[in-house]
Amino acid sequence: MKKNLPPLFFSFLLTLANADLTMAQAPAPTRLFRFYEDNDFLNIRGDGTDKAYTNGVRLDFFYQRKKTSRLVDHYMLKAGDESIDIYGWSVMQMMVTPDNLAEQQYQSDDYAYSGALFLTHSLYSYNKIKKISFQTEILAGVRGPASFARQTQMWIHRVIKDEKPMGWQNQFNTKVLLNINFTAEKQLTAIKNFVEIIGGAQIATGTLINAVTIYPLLRIGKMNPYFNGFMSQYNAKFQFYFVVKPKLTFLANNALMHGDIPGTTQAESTDTPPSCPGINHFWGEMNFGTVITIGNFSISYTQKPSTAYNKGLYNHNVGNLSLYFSW
Repeated sequence: MKKNLPPLFFSFLLTLANADLTMAQAPAPTRLFRFYEDNDFLNIRGDGTDKAYTNGVRLDFFYQRKKTSRLVDHYMLKAGDESIDIYGWSVMQMMVTPDNLAEQQYQSDDYAYSGALFLTHSLYSYNKIKKISFQTEILAGVRGPASFARQTQMWIHRVIKDEKPMGWQNQFNTKVLLNINFTAEKQLTAIKNFVEIIGGAQIATGTLINAVTIYPLLRIGKMNPYFNGFMSQYNAKFQFYFVVKPKLTFLANNALMHGDIPGTTQAESTDTPPSCPGINHFWGEMNFGTVITIGNFSISYTQKPSTAYNKGLYNHNVGNLSLYFSW
C-alpha cells in the first residue's frame, strides 16, 4: 500500500493542476445576476426591527458587450479607452413604515408609510491601469400606492404570521421618480491583492433624492483587484474578503422620507408637511461585511447602521444579504 502512495499523490497534484489550468483557460463571465435584499430584521446582534427604512428588494442583470449602444449608453461616462464596462438593468421596491404598525392614524412623530418601485439602467466602468471607476445610474419609477409596497408588506406579514400593518392608507401620495446617480472612485493605496483603500464620491439628483456622499472603501482578504471590473469581484475559484465603507451624506431631500400625506389641503400640500419631522441634512452610515466567492457563485452580507434619517427621530440599522451568479 505504501508503495502506491507516491503515484497516487502525483496523480492528485496533476488533477489539481489540470483543474487550475481549465479554470484559467475558461472564458471570463460576461453575465451576472444579483438578488439583493435590504431588511432591518437582518441584524448580526439579533435585535432586528420593522420600522423606518424596513425593506428593499432588488433584482439585477449585469452584462458586457463589445459595442456601445447609440442610445442612452453612448452618453454615460467611461473610465478611459481601455475601460472594463459593465451595463445593467435593475428593478427595485423600497418601503418605509413607522415603528407602531398597529396604529391606523397618521403618526406625525415617526416615519410615514411610504413605498417606491423603480427601474434602473446603469454603467459600471473600471480602468485597471489608472485604478479609477465611474458608475452611472438612471432611475425611473413611482412613489405611492402604485409601488405596491402596501400589498407586498401585507402579503409577507400574512405568510410569516407577523403583525398586520394598519396604516398604509396614510402613505405618501403618488409621485413620479426620475433620478441620475453618478459615482467616481480612485484607489488610494494597496498591498498586493490583500488590502485596498479606495476613495469615492457620489452625486444624486432628481425627484427621488438629491444628495452628495463621500466615503473611503477598505477591502481586505483574498480577492481579485477591485478595478479589474465588477464581474471579477464576484467570480473566482475562491475569494473571501471583508469590506468596510463609512459614508457621510449631505442630503437635500429624499422623496421616500418626505412627501404629501393623503387628505391634506392644497395649502398644506407641500414637499414636507408641517406635521412631518424635518430632514436630517447630514446623515452618516457605516457599512461593513464580508464576501465569499466559490466559482461562479457569491454571497455577501453587509450591516448598515446609520444616524436618523429625520430630525428628532431614532438611529436605524439595516442588514443586506445579496446572492450573485455569473456565467
